[in-house]
Amino acid sequence: MLNKRQVELLKLIVENYIKIAKPVSSKSLCKTLNCSSATIRNEMSTLEELNLLEKTHTSSGRVPSEKGYRYYVDYIMQPKELTGDDMLKLQTVFKNQSLILSDAITKSMEIITELTNYTSIVLGTSSKENRISKIEAIPIDENNMVAIVVTDKGHVEHKNVVVEEKVSALEIKQTVDLINKFLIGTPIDEVSAKLEFEVKPQIGTSVKQQRAIYDALYNVLSDLHEDSSVHITKPSNILKQPEFNDADKIRDILNKFEDKEFIQSVVESDEEDTGINIYIGSENDFDEDVTVIKTNYSVEGVEGTIALIGPKRMEYDRVTTLLEFIKNHINE
Repeated sequence: MLNKRQVELLKLIVENYIKIAKPVSSKSLCKTLNCSSATIRNEMSTLEELNLLEKTHTSSGRVPSEKGYRYYVDYIMQPKELTGDDMLKLQTVFKNQSLILSDAITKSMEIITELTNYTSIVLGTSSKENRISKIEAIPIDENNMVAIVVTDKGHVEHKNVVVEEKVSALEIKQTVDLINKFLIGTPIDEVSAKLEFEVKPQIGTSVKQQRAIYDALYNVLSDLHEDSSVHITKPSNILKQPEFNDADKIRDILNKFEDKEFIQSVVESDEEDTGINIYIGSENDFDEDVTVIKTNYSVEGVEGTIALIGPKRMEYDRVTTLLEFIKNHINE
């Protein structure tokens, strides 16, 4: 059990290191704690023996250990009030009546990415919760069109599609009408099978243009679940963190962000867990040098997870408040 001065010292070291990303010296804390540098060094040594602080090779100062961050989060940290500016930016998103819920969630997490310089992740609803409502295809020229897929939850996905054969607007309409006939009301995770075994036999093998349109749309529809269920904003933000200056380390982390199945396995939470959960370093499956903070949401049959990934030197008090703010607005 830490005494009052040790708690205050650990709090100051964690919060100073979060701000400046440099080891904190005893001399810099004398005025705040109103005691001598020697006294602070003794207390630092005690905290180091308890594995709450670490001493770097390049400085006489101390930095928080993984255990120190955990103690800070569990016993010391107080949620930080949002600034008026932060609150206004987020409230504007949720008050925008033109945005459906999933888009509001994604947009709000993009704003948090801008505010914090961390990477945000949104895991959308599971595929069985989304069904095809409508498919459209808008021709651009003889070989290109834009495919638009709308689900019953209001999610809209659009992609540019290249068709190998030259096709007419009429052929596109006929093919899309046929696909809609079979797919409307189909859960997203069943789309590929239905295309293969029910729609494909209906496409005339002698009509090369229709088969080319089908093939192009098949790729879009088959990729829909993966693309819509994981939304990652600014994985390159890791480059802005001073502790990540090793090229191999950066490359490894960026490669992990590109693997959406891996990201989903890391971020996905227990459905029964409704709190803000913090996984520091070795506690998460992403990387021992980062922290993952995440929480679930569930409203009107729409379920998912929102998360932030950043360095262990993360603004825990601010991030937890931001995620709590979004979660409360989702549930309103």
